Amino acid sequence: MSSASPLGRDDVGLLTPVRTGSAVEDATGDTAFLQAMLDAEAALARALAPADAAAVVTSAARAGLYDVRDLARRARSGGNPVIPLVADLTAAVARTDGDAAAYVHRGATSQDILDTATMLVAARALPLIVADLDRTAAELARLAAAHRATPMPGRTLTQHAVPTTFGLKAAGWRSLVLDARARLAAVRPVAQLGGAAGTLAAFDDGIPLLARFAAETGLAEPDLPWHTLRTPITDLGSALAFAVGALGKLAADVLVLSRTEIGEVAEGAGGGSSAMPHKSNPVRATLIASAARQAPGLAATLLGSLAAEDERPGGAWHAEWQPLRDLLRLAGGAARDAAELASGLRVFPDRMAANLELTDGLIVSERLIAALAPVVGRARAKELLAEAARAGAGLTEALADVLPADHLRELMDPTTYVGAAPALTDRALTRHA
Repeated sequence: MSSASPLGRDDVGLLTPVRTGSAVEDATGDTAFLQAMLDAEAALARALAPADAAAVVTSAARAGLYDVRDLARRARSGGNPVIPLVADLTAAVARTDGDAAAYVHRGATSQDILDTATMLVAARALPLIVADLDRTAAELARLAAAHRATPMPGRTLTQHAVPTTFGLKAAGWRSLVLDARARLAAVRPVAQLGGAAGTLAAFDDGIPLLARFAAETGLAEPDLPWHTLRTPITDLGSALAFAVGALGKLAADVLVLSRTEIGEVAEGAGGGSSAMPHKSNPVRATLIASAARQAPGLAATLLGSLAAEDERPGGAWHAEWQPLRDLLRLAGGAARDAAELASGLRVFPDRMAANLELTDGLIVSERLIAALAPVVGRARAKELLAEAARAGAGLTEALADVLPADHLRELMDPTTYVGAAPALTDRALTRHA
């Protein structure tokens, strides 16, 4: 029997397959946050300390020198991990240069460091998510172009409506992906430095220092300290939640279209079942759908934290940490899975064609009404079609006395009633990231 870690000592993603193994998972782990906090402390030292002291602080600001689990335990006493980290970093710097230790965390507050670290983690994770969104968009563009005129049933409120094309559906998925990409690309991770109450009072040259600190971190310079002005967090969280939801639309459609009785698409490498060997489950779509169900609640927590009291809040700030990290991870995992899903998606035009025939022509009832109206009037045309639908009678027989058989067969061909779907697909594909 293999040895195991004590209960609660690790989180390797056993219950979160949607994010497990993604690049964003590594970029948002505890060690990544620890390094980001140390990077913030080092940037502050470089912005305000003599060069030799700043070099000592920067040299000591390496995550491998610190015990992240011990820091997590000790964080409980002060309510955040920056407090024990500052103690350990100061001690590490003092062992090399006692004078340099005076510049560790000088004038800053815990929220300055953790907010800046959060923005650093986001700045490092976002390009990974955007890259997978780009991969997804490229694969969806390929599918849309290949199937711009491939007819399939359009479905509204779960029922056949009028025909559409698979190309238009794929182009719609791609449009949402590009919308998500645009929102994430517009996010500006911004540094945080305000001191105890957002006044920069502890610094001799507060506003110039703010600019130097932001430059040292590589983050944008804020107009104001934003301890209780949480636009950077809510903008980021909202963009991430939108991205997950946009990918959720792709997943929702794939889950429906890959049902056994529909069979219009299938994942290229479906997942197996522990009990039923014949199954090939749409696992990528399932995982994306699971992320899409979680993201709105996480974003709601961030939006709720906008109502933060005073110059620094109790609870509102603390409530943001895990939901924001979860959103980064869900977006990263969902984007990774969406790129894999789109690249391997199998499309079955024959099944689409067969499903178009299931209603024996009623799927083009909209066109039939328009053709019958000049002959029998619009109201009577709707009655005739409704009666045929209720009786289950074939439209050819029901309308034989109204329209010539050849003309009726032509009207009832669903493949010729896709409207501007191919042209709309072409138009959508002119949009680039």
